[in-house]
Amino acid sequence: MASPNIIAYLMLLVWPMISWQLWKRLDPARALIWTVLGGYLVMPPLTAINFPVIPDLDKTTIPNLIAFCCARYVRRDKINFLPDGVLGKTLILMYILSPFATVLTNSDPLHFPGAEIQGMKVYDSGAAVAYQFIALLPFFLARRYLGTPEGMQAVLEALVAAGLVYSVPMLIEARFSPQLNLWIYGFFQHDFFQTIRQGGYRPVVFLPHGLWVAFFALMSLLAALVRLRDTPADARPRALVIALYLTFMLVVCKSAGVVVYAVALTPLLLLASWRVQVMAAGLLALVVISYPVLRGLHLVPLQQMIDISNSFSADRAGSLQFRFDNEEELLARAQERALFGWGGYGRAFLHDPITGQMTAIADGAWVIVMGTYGWLGFIAEFGLTGLPLLLLARDALSRHVTTLNRYTAGLALILAANMVDLLPNATHIPFTWLMAGGLLGEAERVRRLRLETAREALRRGLQGGKQKRTVI
Repeated sequence: MASPNIIAYLMLLVWPMISWQLWKRLDPARALIWTVLGGYLVMPPLTAINFPVIPDLDKTTIPNLIAFCCARYVRRDKINFLPDGVLGKTLILMYILSPFATVLTNSDPLHFPGAEIQGMKVYDSGAAVAYQFIALLPFFLARRYLGTPEGMQAVLEALVAAGLVYSVPMLIEARFSPQLNLWIYGFFQHDFFQTIRQGGYRPVVFLPHGLWVAFFALMSLLAALVRLRDTPADARPRALVIALYLTFMLVVCKSAGVVVYAVALTPLLLLASWRVQVMAAGLLALVVISYPVLRGLHLVPLQQMIDISNSFSADRAGSLQFRFDNEEELLARAQERALFGWGGYGRAFLHDPITGQMTAIADGAWVIVMGTYGWLGFIAEFGLTGLPLLLLARDALSRHVTTLNRYTAGLALILAANMVDLLPNATHIPFTWLMAGGLLGEAERVRRLRLETAREALRRGLQGGKQKRTVI
């Protein structure tokens, strides 16, 4: 693979300046959304400015850092890094600090006759902790700026607008093959063979893989469906055209998984009440968080899933079988150091006993996190991502909560779909943290409002009692 050209590195330097202008010209909610989402969509993948000890500066860390700097020094706002609840605080501390334990328990090198894989060093823990903190910056900022119904609406509107704009390069690549990253940034970011599907191509644009583009297209479509349902009757034809166009773009991506997600979630978004949507999102989050346990207990119907896939395509069934076989091997490897994981440098993978070359492939984020950071890291990352969905689902069960809305419920379902996609793919992106942080802020706002209402009712009841005693 060719190396990134000068334009790729210039883009890493230019994006902070673009983001700075966004924060000066837009309200903080929209500035945050476009800093993170725009950087994810247009900055070059697999390109980084490397410094010793500290994390690489790339399309993940740069937008996160510049968003935080703009919030502090352009808006001059104070950012609270800890949520209201004890569980949220615990998960954040676990997520940021767990690499220390992983490094301390993986100082031993792995020896093979033909190679050696180094052990983790103390300075690795510093870089890992710094990276974990930087990864959470969109979460912290979104909790501050997006935790309102207006913030939820802004996220959905941005997804629709970004989907429409990004459809142009997607259509170009679907027609002429994925070449834009090569033409602009000087290299192709993945295996070109994997872009060939159904006699054509699936777009990659500036993302790591075509599956990432497909999931972004799904998020845009789901956001458009939420907007369609909420659009006034006179503007509904235009909203319907947008939704149909984004449906077409989802098909253009040539990915079966996102089509399944769309078929399952569209009826919920168009027909179900916000309570049902939020409870469905919470249930999906709970299933994803429980998935390693379900796999370990052999309660996931793997063979049935392969049989269903085989009824559509033998190739897809073979691919699914290969994926499940790899996951079983990697899960067994992860259980050897179950609590804190194996750490970096590919230590969590299976290796050839002679050459030391890796012999297994990990696709799903769940098994990657389990292998790298163990149960502690998995619970922290997936628990923190799903926490707002579980809190909102709890509130949806209460008859006293009437302040949630379809924007919040729709975004909750989009985040839940993202969590489900973390089982087959590693699509935990900065925008995932942004959605989770915004929804956590909204869940906390609803809880505070509910408590204030309860206190006010109690106060009025006590005053009424005093007045009755006075009359008597």
